[in-house]
Amino acid sequence: MNDLSIRKDRKAGRITFTRPQALNALSHEMALAIIDALSDWENDPSVALIIIDAEGDRAFCAGGDIAAVYQAGKAGDHSVGQVFFADEYRMNGMLADYPKPVVAFMQGFVMGGGVGVGGHVAHRVVGDSTQVAMPETGIGLVPDVGGSWLLARAPGRIGEYLGLTGGRMDAGDAIHAGFADFYLPEAEWPAMIDKLAESGDASLLKGRPAPHSALADRDLSAFGGRSVADIVKALEAADNQEALKPLRRNSPLSMAATLAMVRAARGDQRMQESISREYRFTYRATAESDFIEGVRAQIIDKDRNPQWQADASPAKVEAMLASLGSNELAWEQ
Repeated sequence: MNDLSIRKDRKAGRITFTRPQALNALSHEMALAIIDALSDWENDPSVALIIIDAEGDRAFCAGGDIAAVYQAGKAGDHSVGQVFFADEYRMNGMLADYPKPVVAFMQGFVMGGGVGVGGHVAHRVVGDSTQVAMPETGIGLVPDVGGSWLLARAPGRIGEYLGLTGGRMDAGDAIHAGFADFYLPEAEWPAMIDKLAESGDASLLKGRPAPHSALADRDLSAFGGRSVADIVKALEAADNQEALKPLRRNSPLSMAATLAMVRAARGDQRMQESISREYRFTYRATAESDFIEGVRAQIIDKDRNPQWQADASPAKVEAMLASLGSNELAWEQ
């Protein structure tokens, strides 16, 4: 596969994204290849740890490659998205529970599907170019790939803020919010990767003092509101135009569902519970949400003018997150 370089390097299993021209967007085939590699290395005694990195300066992985999901969904075939999301989420779950140390080096854009690859592993490294975000409400989707689990565990109301607005985090913010563990200047990454591959010892990974998090200083109490409407009202009272702008731009259904999902995920014991809830929405997304219109406006036509139509009522949110019955995402115990 030209989009990934999967190989063994001394004591490390190496997975490198190699499609920088597409900001290393994650395709269905790439997700399956990662699953296969992780399965092969799990019981391979010559592999002591896994290193995930990416070519190019602009992105570790800027998200899932959803063009095929969009085209099929627009044509009335919803199975393409359902199968892609199911396989991607199983890959996310494997990374979260992997029995050997996994180290991700995440430069540039780390968004959506990129968070799913790098955000759940044991050792998450960020640098000066890193920009982490879960911007799905802007395309009529919800923070998935375990994003609701991570958002739910961020301090205070950061999870609601990031989930609804799609706001970006730099290295300091990502560490403060629990999306990363180590800050290391990117010039030092090659030497650290070499040391890890040579030794097979993840305990040798050391970072530097993290940059200050501006996110930690923000008053996000408005995002404790019971509903999106309540949050908007509180932001209007505080004249917080910066936060109001994305809330007026993003899909109302997606934001309402995201609010419910982040709060529900606070009660989950395993990331897989959060992903299973996310899958209920994404399974239905191409048929029953604003997803097709959001992708059209932001990615296909790029007019940045989505015409949101989906009902955003509490009943609709409940229906989008209701059990899928026999189609629920299955996990190996």
